Amino acid sequence: MDPYLRVDDLRVGFTTPAGVVRAVDGVSFAVHPGRTLAVVGESGSGKSVTSLAILGLHDPRRATVTGEITLGGRPLLGRPERELRRLRGRDMAMIFQDPLSALHPYYPVGRQVAEAYRVHHPRAGRAATRRRVVEMLGRVGIPQPARRYDDYPHQFSGGMRQRVMIAMALVNDPDLLIADEPTTALDVTVQAQILALLADLQAEFGTAIVLVSHDLGVVGQVADEVLVMYAGRVVEQGGAESVLRRPQHPYTWGLLSSVPSLRGDPEVDLRPIPGHPPSLVEVPSGCAFHPRCRYPQYAGGRCPTERPELRPAGTPGQRAACHLPGEERARRYAEDVARVGVAR
Repeated sequence: MDPYLRVDDLRVGFTTPAGVVRAVDGVSFAVHPGRTLAVVGESGSGKSVTSLAILGLHDPRRATVTGEITLGGRPLLGRPERELRRLRGRDMAMIFQDPLSALHPYYPVGRQVAEAYRVHHPRAGRAATRRRVVEMLGRVGIPQPARRYDDYPHQFSGGMRQRVMIAMALVNDPDLLIADEPTTALDVTVQAQILALLADLQAEFGTAIVLVSHDLGVVGQVADEVLVMYAGRVVEQGGAESVLRRPQHPYTWGLLSSVPSLRGDPEVDLRPIPGHPPSLVEVPSGCAFHPRCRYPQYAGGRCPTERPELRPAGTPGQRAACHLPGEERARRYAEDVARVGVAR
């Protein structure tokens, strides 16, 4: 089966007084129908910028977007805005990170979901639109959806607002759903409910999902494949089981070693990644991660000068952009972070 979404050599830059911010620098991936790709990394790694580029939401006066993006075999980059508007919501949709700011505070939630539906069904009558919205609100777990249709965002809890956003994204049955941190600021019980809801809806509609997250616990529950980004670049990608249990890049090791594990030694402190993410105006030469990496001395001096390419590493289908030789990589990982894992 061909992938529904394909991204090849995507680059996004923003011109600022300080210089060009290279927010996304040569990212490539594909997502198949009914599959979930998780894009992970620290804040500022380029995850959300990539998502917005897929939907064509960057201001062309500020952003330069190059590469190739195809949706169901149709190229997206370079399409007129009016054509992209017809695709957004119907063929591809997005759940934004903060539902309280994404929902308009002055309009009932039902009216806002109805607006998303009417854009693609202009001939639908008022009664038919309301029935569709009430049905969708009920399917995402809003109790008494017919009554709550006329309630305002501030009358909903954080979890219920997130469900409204999911209803809005899915009301036109899109084939691609991008979920940008859909469980941020929700307690773990509500997180589990939201993730179960997305899984159920994906199973029903066969939706391709791109999940943007920094929460590896969430990723371990729902992802089929994982793309790890650092400083706008892909440093590792592969099946979720492989990346989370047998990571091949020191940055991925650092992310995993920062996560508490029920199987870890309670007397051993978590090991955060040293330093800070680099400025995207002045990305370090060679491997962008080398100033924060604990192992450049084992790579023959290549890390500061030579940019590593994504190459096969670990299990079949897994790739990593790292200069460490395979045996050295396995030795250092076994010594340093073998105690850390994410249960799927």
